[in-house]
Amino acid sequence: MHFAILVFPGTNCERDTLHVVQDVLGETGALVWHEAIDLSPFDAVIVPGGFAHGDYLRTGAVARFSPVMDSVAEFAANGKLVLGICNGFQILCEAGLLPGALRRNYTSHFICRDSYLRVESNRNPFLHLTNVGDVLRMPVRHGEGCYTVDDDTLADMERNNQVVLRYVNRRGELDDASNPNGSVSNIAGVCNERGNVFGLMPHPEAASEAILGSADGLRIFAGMTRELDPTRARTADLNPTMVL
Repeated sequence: MHFAILVFPGTNCERDTLHVVQDVLGETGALVWHEAIDLSPFDAVIVPGGFAHGDYLRTGAVARFSPVMDSVAEFAANGKLVLGICNGFQILCEAGLLPGALRRNYTSHFICRDSYLRVESNRNPFLHLTNVGDVLRMPVRHGEGCYTVDDDTLADMERNNQVVLRYVNRRGELDDASNPNGSVSNIAGVCNERGNVFGLMPHPEAASEAILGSADGLRIFAGMTRELDPTRARTADLNPTMVL
């Protein structure tokens, strides 16, 4: 499986993501500059975290006009897998590939800490190796991660299983203290109605090896590879001893 990992001016998690793809999963990947327009060699696209040009106006507001984003929209329309992490999630929302928007954290401060995430739906290629109710641990690192969406759209998303991750405490319970940024309904990750585009604020690439304190994020990447090729991604059969 061949991954495209997009790079915008300011992106800073692209090599961490490439490491997970190549060295942990054993797949192939390439860094793709934001001015590229040909994504035909790739099986999946990852829009990684960090920053992007124009974020000072609003995160993702300028990056969504980069030439590669038209190709990403076509890629998604053809049913191929697109994953947006942190800034990548923001860009996908700005591009209209995911519902809702991300705004400043309710504290107005940058947040860097571990978070606990409850799987709300696994009826998508990214989380199908998890069980509904599983609690995953991944770090968050963002200043504009407060997910917001209008009530009617949220109701539609709930009906369509598009709310896939929520911030919870370590016991899997919803509470305000576990919501690091003030996101509506504790939402940490959503997918499109078709299920092939997924965005989340936490960083799965920073939680994909036990040495990092958690390998929970690996389930997302392994889920993508297993979806497209059931004979691959044997790392998806995660041994509980891998997770600290």
